Amino acid sequence: VQLQASGGGLVQAGGSLRLSCASSGRAFGRYSMGWFRQAPGKDREFVAHIRASDMGTYYADSVTGRATISRDDFKNTVSLHLISLKPEDTALYYCAAGERVVLIRHRSEYDFWGQGTQVTVSS
Repeated sequence: VQLQASGGGLVQAGGSLRLSCASSGRAFGRYSMGWFRQAPGKDREFVAHIRASDMGTYYADSVTGRATISRDDFKNTVSLHLISLKPEDTALYYCAAGERVVLIRHRSEYDFWGQGTQVTVSS
């Protein structure tokens, strides 16, 4: 599975962005998908997760109410829509896929990672 993230950019505080992650390979629907982010000098942190089985969604407290994760198993894509962006949302955003993800906030649970897309929020 190869993942390609896109959609990042420079946006003013209060704005919105929709990040996309396209998957190549087969059986995309088997994989639970996550978004993580890493700001300069900080660890990579969990942002959002969508399960493969029932499309259940989970969010970090920092983005709850401002983020929506969705997936299209026909197009092999997962998206993250972010609104009311804040300067502290500035980071490199990564998508990840895992076939047997239990601890959704743990990076080690995911088998495949995209290359990241930069989100910069100006104040």
